[in-house]
Amino acid sequence: MHTVVVRVWLPDRPGALGQVASRIGSVRGDVLAIEILEIGGGRVIDELVVALPDPALVDLMVNEVHAIDGVSVEHVRTQGEGHVDASVLSLSAAAELAETDPADRVRAFLDGVRRLTEASWVMIASDGNVISSIGEVPSADWVTSLLAGSRHLGDPHATSSDMFWSDLPMSGLWVAAGRDGRTVHDRERVRLDLFARIADALLAPPV
Repeated sequence: MHTVVVRVWLPDRPGALGQVASRIGSVRGDVLAIEILEIGGGRVIDELVVALPDPALVDLMVNEVHAIDGVSVEHVRTQGEGHVDASVLSLSAAAELAETDPADRVRAFLDGVRRLTEASWVMIASDGNVISSIGEVPSADWVTSLLAGSRHLGDPHATSSDMFWSDLPMSGLWVAAGRDGRTVHDRERVRLDLFARIADALLAPPV
């Protein structure tokens, strides 16, 4: 079986998701999981994990879904072996962080953020200085300016549709992550913010 993750925009109306599932079934696709990433403005953004008997059916599935009135496919990507539910992944990352030796927790947090966001780069910084990173990160000054602008606007995530970030006030850190080609949606940001809250409590200096 060939497993893909499909992000779809659909009208917020009864039966819309059922129509999508029906079209996927018409090309012998099996919907394994569904997650609602964002709701608003009469639209819903869902992420579906779909198993297909043949990779050659992906384009046909996309065309079938696009044929539904008001529905569009944002992104399709191949899923690696053994799909893991995002909520389970979040809990697993938090548990691993809590079980890690305190001296290694910053690096464990960095890796957890990478797994949760599927980002191409991740940085953890303090006072404008990068203390740990993965990938080709932008300058900390650039990211700091971007975050300052979003704080000024009153929306912590207003500056970029392809970047995550969260404050860790107790530990004096902040984390930022970016990925290309896939828009970041509300539920993904909430997931990172909650993971960062757990990490903040674990990384904060003892009182």
